[in-house]
Amino acid sequence: MKLHDLKPAAGSRKAKRRVGRGIAAGQGKTAGRGTKGQKARAGGTIPAWFEGGQTPLHQRIPKLRGFRNLFKVEYEVVNIGDIARVAEAGGFDGGEMPGAKASKKGSAPVTVNQEILRAAGLIRRLDRPMKVLGAGDLSTALFVVADAFSASARSKIEAAGGTVSVLETPETKRPAIGVDKADKAEKAEKAENPEAPYAGEEGSADVEAPAETSPAEEPQAETPKRSRAAKGKAEPADEAAGAEPAAEAAETPAEAADESPAPKARARKPRSSPPESDA
Repeated sequence: MKLHDLKPAAGSRKAKRRVGRGIAAGQGKTAGRGTKGQKARAGGTIPAWFEGGQTPLHQRIPKLRGFRNLFKVEYEVVNIGDIARVAEAGGFDGGEMPGAKASKKGSAPVTVNQEILRAAGLIRRLDRPMKVLGAGDLSTALFVVADAFSASARSKIEAAGGTVSVLETPETKRPAIGVDKADKAEKAEKAENPEAPYAGEEGSADVEAPAETSPAEEPQAETPKRSRAAKGKAEPADEAAGAEPAAEAAETPAEAADESPAPKARARKPRSSPPESDA
C-alpha cells in the first residue's frame, strides 16, 4: 500500500451538496428554492415571528405589565369608622371575657375579632388574615383582635381607651411552656447532688420496688430439656433403673390377689333318679 492508496473509511465523510449544477445533479435550475417568491431571491429571509401581514400576536393580546408577588399577603380589610358605626348601634355584645375576674372599674370593653365582624357583615371571608385600617373616627373603648393594624388605627383605638391584640404566627419552632424550666431545674439539682437519681431511674422514689414473692408463691424450676441424642442414650439406663419399681408395682396387685382367700365353690348335688318300680 502506498500513500496515494489511502482513503477514509466508508461512511466517515459525506460530500457537500452542490446545487445549481444541472438537472442531472438533482438540485439544478431552481437549486431547491422552489419557483419564484420572496424566499427564492437572494437575501430574501423572513423572520420567524412574521405572520404574513396580519396583526401579530403580541399586538392582539393586552399588555400585561408588572409581575405577581408570590409572597404578598392578602388581607380582609376593615376600617375603624365601620367598626365605630356598628358599635354605636349596639351591634357588638359587651361583657367580661370567659375566665376573667370582675373589674372594679366597670364592665370590660367590647371584644371585636374576625368572627364577630363577619357576623356583623363588615367582612366576608375567614380564610384570610384581617387588617384594621384607620379611616374614620372611634369614640368607644374596644378590645380589637386582628392579624395586623395600621399605625393610625392603632393610635385611634388606644386614644379611645381601647386595646389592640396582634395575632402572631411563630416562624420558628418553640419549646413547650414550662418544659425548658423543668429541665434546667432538674439539671441544677443533679449538679448539686450527683448521687440523687433522676426521676424515672432505679432507686428513685417515683419507681416502685418489685414486690417480694413468698416462698409458697415462688415458681418451681423447670427441668432442663434434653436433646434427642442425650434422651436416646439415657433411655436404656432409665429403663434398667425403672424396671424394678415397675415390676414391683405389677407384682403387688397379683400377689395381693393370690393371698386373698378364694371364694368356695358350691358343690352341685347330682340329681337323684326316680325310684324304679317293683313292677
